Formats: sequence, C-alpha cells, structure tokens
Amino acid sequence: MKDIAKRVFDTEIESLQHVAMAIDDEFSKVIEAILNASGKIIIAGIGKSGIIAQKIAATLTSTGTPAFFMHPGEAFHGDLGIIGKHDPVILISYSGETDEVLRIIPFLKWNENLIISLTGNPTSTLAKKQSISLKYQYPARSLPA
Repeated sequence: MKDIAKRVFDTEIESLQHVAMAIDDEFSKVIEAILNASGKIIIAGIGKSGIIAQKIAATLTSTGTPAFFMHPGEAFHGDLGIIGKHDPVILISYSGETDEVLRIIPFLKWNENLIISLTGNPTSTLAKKQSISLKYQYPARSLPA
C-alpha cells in the first residue's frame, strides 16, 4: 500500500509540475480579468468539469470574490438571468466541444461578456470562440502496473 500511495503522489507531483510549466500570458490575463471584474464571476461546466466549476466558484467566493456556478443545462431555463454585462464568464470543458457549454456562447457575445475558456483541446470550438483561453493537455503516461 505504501508503494501505491507513493506512486500516486509522484503522479500528482508530476502533473502539478506540468501545469506550472504551462502557465503563460493567457493565465496572467485571466487573473487580471478576475481581479479587475466590476461584476461577479460566473463559472459553468457540466459533468466533471461542472464539479471543478463549482469548486472554483466556492473558492473565489470564500476569498471575497463574488462568484456563482451556473449549470449549462439550466442556462436557457432562466439561469442566464444571473449574468450581468460586466460579469466575466469562465466556461470549462475538457473536450471543448460540450454542446450545453457551446450553446451559451452566442448569448455571452450578445451580452458583451468577457469569455474565458478552460479546455484540454487547443483546437476545439470552445478554445476558438472565447476572449481568453487557458488550454491544458495532460501529459501522456502509462497506468501503474
């Protein structure tokens, strides 16, 4: 069990190092956008990305930055009403092709929101349709034996 636990931690350390090396000017733009926002931060995602979006919203709120999670499936059933003109919106989709997430973009463009995408696919529809894009691809690795 100790060996398995050590391998898990080694894998997590390797992943964090990979993320640290991927920090670029786009990351700085996202931080500046969040710090300079005159409205609240809206974060949306579905499935695992939705869980991550909820955690980001909770963390921002607990540090004094007003933030709300919006479920993309509920967006067109009244939840788009929480988005003000000065609210940056972070859309999260690992594939960058999640239908429910992409359907929100025309409204955000019409509403003139800053769109920040977080995706693992730099050539995805989501990565191309935003104001600022953070892209992250997991390093290839084999599963432990």
